[in-house]
Amino acid sequence: MKKIAVLFHRLGPYHHARIRAAGRLGQVVAVEFSAVDETYAWNRIEGDDSFHKVTIFRDTDIDTRPPSVVLERVGSVLDQIRPNVVAIPGWSSTGSLAALFWCGKTGTPAIVMSESTVHDAPRRWWREEVKSRLVQSFATGLVGGMPHVAYLSVLGLPRERIFSGYDVVDNAHFIAGAEAARRDALGLRKRLGLPDHYFLASNRFIEKKNLFRLLRAYAAYRQRPGSNAWHLVVLGDGPLKSRLVEFAEELDISAYVFFPGFKQYDDLPCYYGLACAFVHASTTEQWGLVVNEAMASGLPVIVSMRCGCAQDLVEEGRNGFTFNPYEVDPLVELMLSISSDDCDREAMAQASRAIIGRWSPETFAENLWKAAEAALQYPPRMTGPMDRALLWTLCHR
Repeated sequence: MKKIAVLFHRLGPYHHARIRAAGRLGQVVAVEFSAVDETYAWNRIEGDDSFHKVTIFRDTDIDTRPPSVVLERVGSVLDQIRPNVVAIPGWSSTGSLAALFWCGKTGTPAIVMSESTVHDAPRRWWREEVKSRLVQSFATGLVGGMPHVAYLSVLGLPRERIFSGYDVVDNAHFIAGAEAARRDALGLRKRLGLPDHYFLASNRFIEKKNLFRLLRAYAAYRQRPGSNAWHLVVLGDGPLKSRLVEFAEELDISAYVFFPGFKQYDDLPCYYGLACAFVHASTTEQWGLVVNEAMASGLPVIVSMRCGCAQDLVEEGRNGFTFNPYEVDPLVELMLSISSDDCDREAMAQASRAIIGRWSPETFAENLWKAAEAALQYPPRMTGPMDRALLWTLCHR
């Protein structure tokens, strides 16, 4: 039986749903680089009957470990697993490069799991040349959607070797949780301190999430419908929390903006289920899994066109709208439109559920195995001394 090792920096609830679905189709080992990190406050996820889990660094973040230690530990774990194919998250982290180094040394085909698009960051030709050489060492790719397919193709991976469906969430979890929340709406609103009508946003509180511009747009929105205006609930936490709270006070909207903090996975569907619409305003976002969550929860969505998911998940006017995240006025108009009595939000909600139904853990599982089968037909090309020297150098940069 074929065995796939699927690597992630840290196994969170999103990854768990994907790996569990993939494990139902074949033998999967989930390799977690670290059990802790400084980015997400997720509870720890363990394996289950559908897959085996291995953690390389249980008490430290892999990014804090010396490159030589990472190379040795990643190689040792893969030596023990002996997979037929290795699925690797991206090509830039030390852990991913160490795994690719092991694949080149052992002749094991690798799948690159990528969310990168051409618009993620400024592109310099010399970096793109190095990146292209790295990407061409992978046999196949598993990516988010259309923008990610396009970028991987530009970097030199043949289109027929690229599969989509990487960025999915456990739709059933959000469907069931949101419906349960709506059945107990009165009690939940009282317990959670939530208003009757609100836009929901969910982010890490960092610059690229564009939350200051979102607050500015919301302040302008409130001036138009007056007492009928919806509130704004912003889930999450991060280094900008205090500044965002202060900015809401400066805009004189603090009475209408709620910051409930970071919520664990099991608590999220309540907030989606009681919301009226979802807003995601990032200036750059490789995908945006919160949009998946909102759509599975049955919400209309307003999504920045710079989010990687926008092209695949948002159908203009059917389940939501996209906007330029650097402009305030278009976002204000969309908030007014979607909150008006003339908007058929139920039809948009149904469209969101229908669209996201095509992006499920089962989609990930099927396309992961297709990528693995294809990878076995195309052995790695970067197996020479120069190629291994490049990987070794990048690991130690």
